[in-house]
Amino acid sequence: MSGYVTKVEGIHYTTGEPVTIHIEDGLIREIQPLAPEQGRSSLPYIAPGLVDLQINGYFGTDFNSIPIAPEAVQQATRKLWKEGVTSYYPTVITNGDAEIEQAVQTIAAACAEDPVSDAGVAGIHLEGPFISSEDGPRGAHNRSYTKAPSWPLFQRWQEAAQGRIQLITLSPEWPGATEFIERATDQGVTVSIGHTAASAEQIDAAVQAGATMSTHLGNGAHLMLPRHPNYIWEQLSQDGLTACVISDGFHLPRSVLKVVLRTKGNKALLVSDAVSFSGLAPGAYDNHIGGRVVLTPEGRLHMADTPGLLAGSVQMLPWGISHLVKSGLAPLEDAWDMASVRPSAFMGLPSQHGLAAGAPADLVLFELKDQNVTVVQTYKQGSRVYDSTAPE
Repeated sequence: MSGYVTKVEGIHYTTGEPVTIHIEDGLIREIQPLAPEQGRSSLPYIAPGLVDLQINGYFGTDFNSIPIAPEAVQQATRKLWKEGVTSYYPTVITNGDAEIEQAVQTIAAACAEDPVSDAGVAGIHLEGPFISSEDGPRGAHNRSYTKAPSWPLFQRWQEAAQGRIQLITLSPEWPGATEFIERATDQGVTVSIGHTAASAEQIDAAVQAGATMSTHLGNGAHLMLPRHPNYIWEQLSQDGLTACVISDGFHLPRSVLKVVLRTKGNKALLVSDAVSFSGLAPGAYDNHIGGRVVLTPEGRLHMADTPGLLAGSVQMLPWGISHLVKSGLAPLEDAWDMASVRPSAFMGLPSQHGLAAGAPADLVLFELKDQNVTVVQTYKQGSRVYDSTAPE
């Protein structure tokens, strides 16, 4: 068909029908069914690009190792195509004021200088330092840097980030949290509750003030909680909160994932919460935050001296999708939506329309073997940016 720059063929991930997607000027222009005689046995699935709201690092790149290398964002953005990730939020965690400023400034500068990074980085996720200082909820974050929300300080970071901080995780247990949430949401920043020891009343007040998300719900919590009330039940019960979960099979048991998915429905999202060891070979590594860690052949990252203690997440969204499908917790189309159009719609990105005429041609072609997702090709704005058959 004249005027189309390229076309992509695959099995539509929701309908199961073979289709051709025509792309022009980086947008989906038309979706047509393939003729029956062309068959479907050799075609991969085709789906919207994956959107990850929480990536701390990938394949050796760390967004929290200060100073961040100037090329870190460019490298991560390109390497994430292998995982089908077409948009993501580099996540900067609790640190000193100057260190956070340097991190967000470097990420913003990288996006300003590199059009590829600018297209791939949908915003910055600031996870802390306005989180709980208590053991358990604090997770691996450094206690000495946790503090009450400060609007002037956040404005300083936002200026350094050139306005790119689009998502912030905080705990509403601090004095002044409600007022901070109101000001942040007024400026279009999405506020998420996480790493919290807040009471039910404080969580409710945060939601009323504009908080709309829970960060990796069920993780970053005390080992022992009151049976009720507690901050996990309260966040599950809040209809105004969208819940993000890490579905790698290590962070949350199947029963918890099942409850979150059933309770939240279309307001359940997948995140990787990946650290810099994601994508690397199994082995022992030195972690600048917690010391020596071990990445097992099974894909679990734990502390070297305490194997029962997780040292972060290393599995990406395709793994999380596969886990939900294999566990019988969600059909393929729902699991994929949780990691693509749902987070995109939640953050108001153009890619929220998925496979539809006029939507950005951010696409993933993948195979499903033994209910495991394997990315074959990735397209960003209509350009093929990853091909599993191409030499690296």
